[in-house]
Amino acid sequence: QECPMNKSVILVTGASAGIGRECANRLASAGWTVIGASRRGTAGTSWRGLTMDVDSDDSVSEAFDHLLKDHGQLNAVLTCAGWGLAGAAENTPIESAKAQFETNFWGAVRVVHAALPMLREQRGGRAVLMSSIGGILGIPYQSFYSASKFALEGYAESLAYEVAPFNIHVTLVEPGNFRTDFTASRKKVNVDRDDPYGAACEKAITVMERDEVGGADPADVARVVDKILRSKNPPRRVSVGKFDERMGIMGKRLLPYRLFERAAKGSLGV
Repeated sequence: QECPMNKSVILVTGASAGIGRECANRLASAGWTVIGASRRGTAGTSWRGLTMDVDSDDSVSEAFDHLLKDHGQLNAVLTCAGWGLAGAAENTPIESAKAQFETNFWGAVRVVHAALPMLREQRGGRAVLMSSIGGILGIPYQSFYSASKFALEGYAESLAYEVAPFNIHVTLVEPGNFRTDFTASRKKVNVDRDDPYGAACEKAITVMERDEVGGADPADVARVVDKILRSKNPPRRVSVGKFDERMGIMGKRLLPYRLFERAAKGSLGV
């Protein structure tokens, strides 16, 4: 069943590029009033930009003040802000790992918590959180990226129980590999030439980047998000991407763990 929400207001974080921008464009075309948030405050051709750094409590608070003043309502939030960090877990400085969590996990939490009072006031709404297949399957040499998405999965699942009485629906979207600037923007841990993980890490990252460059069209994610927002009873989780990547999620749930790991190693480059 569909629940028409056009002419409603949605905040999209990470809207300046990649999946976030694709979603903002799609939703604006579908009739939403889209507010696209990013650190640069980039605007689209059919939606307004809003300056917001999801790493900052003050920035998020100020942005929501502006949103409420300008629009007077908020009906949905879509959290897409995030970035990748590659390197062996042992070699990753704690500060870099914390920075990964600050955006990918705490950034989403800040935005959702700021949105909830407005959603309750509207007597319902939607919180769609951009997770990752890496939030279900641990990705070697992206351990803290995966950890941030695993954390997001647990947070959203728990939150969903709490906000359901207020008619607020929470959905996790779990993309696989998509062709976006996420690949070029990924940060990599600096290591010495004699790093014992060096060869394996380089191989895994090469496989990962090859799969991303040859990945699916991000418009597929935008279509899924649009469908979620139209649904009267949206699902808790939706995976999107190529068939073999999505089957990996099913394999982890159904196969004995050792068998799953053996099957997964080749595709993960280890």
